[in-house]
Amino acid sequence: MTLRLVEFLVAGNEASDLLPVRSPALLRAHGARRGFWTVLDEGPVEQCLALLLERDDGEWVAHHVPADAGRENGRTEDGEALAHHDGWVYVFGSHFGSKGGPLRPRRAFVARFREDDAATGTLPVHVVRNRFRLHRAVNDALAAAPLVPLPPGERVRQRFIVETVARGTARAKSWVTRLAEDDLPLNVEAAAFTPDGTVLLGLRFPVTADGEPIYVELAGVAEMFDDAARWPRALGAYALTGVKPAGALAGFRAITPTDDGGYAAVIGSIDALGKGSVLLDDHPHGGDVTSRHVRFRHAAGADARVAAEPVAELAPFHHVEGLAEVAGRWYFVTDEDHRVALWIG
Repeated sequence: MTLRLVEFLVAGNEASDLLPVRSPALLRAHGARRGFWTVLDEGPVEQCLALLLERDDGEWVAHHVPADAGRENGRTEDGEALAHHDGWVYVFGSHFGSKGGPLRPRRAFVARFREDDAATGTLPVHVVRNRFRLHRAVNDALAAAPLVPLPPGERVRQRFIVETVARGTARAKSWVTRLAEDDLPLNVEAAAFTPDGTVLLGLRFPVTADGEPIYVELAGVAEMFDDAARWPRALGAYALTGVKPAGALAGFRAITPTDDGGYAAVIGSIDALGKGSVLLDDHPHGGDVTSRHVRFRHAAGADARVAAEPVAELAPFHHVEGLAEVAGRWYFVTDEDHRVALWIG
């Protein structure tokens, strides 16, 4: 696949995920014929939303979107995944921590906004922080599934789980009851809604013991915005088979629905090289893994395995963070230092 590069400088820079703009009003407001949402860096979600726009004259520009999360301003960080559902754009936090741990409650959030609102001024963003409820639901689904997750390694367990519980206990946080010492730390990287309104949540970590990427199906994501007493529940955990590099560990980096009722995804490394990752200290064969474009249908057998097939090798990239298909062309965004890079194929 031959790719053309378009580079942007946007506040916060490093981009996560890529979601096509569906709002004609928003495109008209910017004189654009197409555009994509992305979420930037590791700051609060209301400071990290941006548009990558192709204007009517063919020029590409970036627009940092002013947003307001109300009382939740400044209380989130590390938005990673974007998805459309029922007129809303959803933003999922990583639910992870820094490269060396521990888990951070600020990253355990889901936010949403309406695209049309971004055409008329400061964008209202509704944030729901789940205080590790989603962590608990996903870990329970992993434990119940006929999958064998890769053991996290003792250093990872201590840094991400044991230390998180110790910190929460010392600060008398109620959320400590939602973590157990044998839990797996979650790194959410990808999300796509199904036609039934459930969410396929792609995990960068954990992976299976064989190194295959795992995703979890969640129900009730939209409902928690209307009723604070209702929280998402996991319907099952699944592993993609047949697409990871031999001898490597590969997690999800992005998911997007396709017109034929399936899903396209990017899989790749479980964490970034050269940034002090405790995950890679314990699992070094999960780092030097180039990205792959794959496709699958959400149809699993009794063993919770989902057959997938490769679409394209994205080497030499190790850090493709999002993909989208528009008008028969593929678009990818990569996580770069000091720039946002959009690749068009």
